[in-house]
Amino acid sequence: MSAVKVIAVSSGKGGVGKTNVSVNLACQLARRGRRVLLMDADLGLANVDIMLGLRPKWNLSHVLNGECQIRDILMTGPNGISIIPAASGIKKMAELGAESHGAIVRALSELDEDYDALIVDTAAGISDSVITFSQASQYVLVVVTDELTSMADAYALIKVMNRDAGISRFKILRNMVDSTEQARDGFERLNEVAQRFLDVTLEYAGFIPRDRFLVKADASQKAVSELFPGCDASLAFRKLAETVDKWPLPKGPSGNIEFFVDRMLKSDEQSGATA
Repeated sequence: MSAVKVIAVSSGKGGVGKTNVSVNLACQLARRGRRVLLMDADLGLANVDIMLGLRPKWNLSHVLNGECQIRDILMTGPNGISIIPAASGIKKMAELGAESHGAIVRALSELDEDYDALIVDTAAGISDSVITFSQASQYVLVVVTDELTSMADAYALIKVMNRDAGISRFKILRNMVDSTEQARDGFERLNEVAQRFLDVTLEYAGFIPRDRFLVKADASQKAVSELFPGCDASLAFRKLAETVDKWPLPKGPSGNIEFFVDRMLKSDEQSGATA
């Protein structure tokens, strides 16, 4: 069994295009031949299925209730990506405790399929689920726009994840910007404050430009990478996928509760046996 690259896509606030990033990153990784699993981890306010016009019969709430297995809720999305849908409008799902979040993480290990990448579209903000799922990932990709509230909330998110989950490295993706200079400038401003007050490392992951074709794709309930593959946003998502592909695979569990932890342990044992 191969190790899986797990990326949590997070944001300090809603409305910054986080789910769009998750969906299109998954699509572009699949275009590169990667086997991709996209998990909607906004447990009570699911967005992935709505964005792609999917109508799931089962979702994570049914798995937690014992009505089905996690493999039973898998759906196929654009470019052949596999999708784990969450519930929408179920208050108790948004208020789950750490035990239930841990059960979801462990359930992922039961999947028989081999995946190269798991994209976890977390809820916005600093809820317990965001911290748990980010801690269970190898990479945390924080989506930030140029709005002052987005920058401030991204800083708060990074601070809480560092303090409460011990996460010290973050990838920063600038979204809905008008130029390379604007993207870089916003990253440098956030990085300067983080370096001054926090013991963390921020790494620039690139940017997605403001693009009217994104709005058109959303209205059509399609991924822009699928509907308008040649537009500026799609090309930027393709570049992001190339960047993500270069991030090194994990060599083994870090000690935190992790997605695919059983699979990673087996991978470690196999590599040790052949060393």
